[in-house]
Amino acid sequence: MEILSDEMLVDSYNLAIQLDLDPEFIGMLFEEITKRDIEPKKYRLGA
Repeated sequence: MEILSDEMLVDSYNLAIQLDLDPEFIGMLFEEITKRDIEPKKYRLGA
């Protein structure tokens, strides 16, 4: 996960939710967002 930029991580998380992907995958993305102390509102989907 460390290869993804913060912006790409948040975009991936938002897209995973929109596409209703596996909740475990969404949870992994959210866990990484939390670990990095990222504020998702800072990033826009597709920016």
